[in-house]
Amino acid sequence: MTSSTYQIAVIPGDGTGPEVTEEGVKVLKAVAAKCDFELTFTIYDLGGENYLSTGETLPDTVLEPIAQADAIYLGAIGHPDVKPGILEKGILLNLRFHFDQYINFRPIKLYEGVYTPLKDKGPEDIDFVVVRENTEGLYAGAGGFLKRGTPDEIAVQESINTRKGVERCIRYAFEYCKKRNKAKKLTLCGKTNVLTYGFDLWERTFNEVAKEYSDIETDYAHVDAICMWMVKNPEWFDVIVTDNMFGDIITDLAAMIQGGMGIAAGGNINPEGISMFEPIGGSAPKYTGKQIINPIAAISAGQIMLETIGEEKGAQLIEEGVIKVLRDDIKDVAAGKMGYTTSEVGDLVVAHINAQTI
Repeated sequence: MTSSTYQIAVIPGDGTGPEVTEEGVKVLKAVAAKCDFELTFTIYDLGGENYLSTGETLPDTVLEPIAQADAIYLGAIGHPDVKPGILEKGILLNLRFHFDQYINFRPIKLYEGVYTPLKDKGPEDIDFVVVRENTEGLYAGAGGFLKRGTPDEIAVQESINTRKGVERCIRYAFEYCKKRNKAKKLTLCGKTNVLTYGFDLWERTFNEVAKEYSDIETDYAHVDAICMWMVKNPEWFDVIVTDNMFGDIITDLAAMIQGGMGIAAGGNINPEGISMFEPIGGSAPKYTGKQIINPIAAISAGQIMLETIGEEKGAQLIEEGVIKVLRDDIKDVAAGKMGYTTSEVGDLVVAHINAQTI
């Protein structure tokens, strides 16, 4: 008899999203059987095709059953026939805001056998985490136009930072840094010399909360310096905490130094509610149906999902499988260069999980 049962809402999405999600679900089923817990998957047909046929992005009739799930597992959103922004705002941002997924969690880890463009850097140098505030800042959508379409047009986009939003993000980062228990160093990424209001709040809150964590070393760096040191000395970082926009930017740079979007995964987390897990890369529509896209990022998103819901042994087994496949099997993480099909890569991870004794 299984010890726990979890309801997982699956949104395969667009392009290659369904292909990589299928491999992630395959791996999750294998590890659940191995570790004696149960995952029940419910598929939700959201994305470009649904929008083009119905005109809807995220209807209430879908939100209501998703709200009963324990987690959301997402493939990718983005359709070549839908104007950019419609699906991203209508589905991704709506899910994040509706379920108050105020943490964007991005592990940055270079695995053995994966190429990094950084000279003389290896897995021992690239192993840190970015904690990004996920529901405020410039992405809150506050602003507007004045005299639109005229030579005197004014466009205003406001960065909204609340004490509540900033503090809960910073506290999560401190707690995770403590749990991670590696260098035990938390870096605040900002731009206090120019953004003197929003990041004054961030810096003051960071310093106040730091007093409760005497065992955590703290420091601060401007976002431009973070980008510079991430390339030159990534080993300096343990956990980085930052706002929504800066976090969006630096995690794409970080994805490149860990080997590329094909293996980068993350979570949109509400520690008190429903969280959503996804590969960081896009839907890659030009590769749809070709079985050449790398599913490792989607598989690793499943790993982060299991860690978050408390199935840490299962998460460990997935990571061990990913490590083995990247080290011993895949020739290159890029699409079409792996030496295996998308489905075969999923099979390799499953084979490693099944071979383990626990």
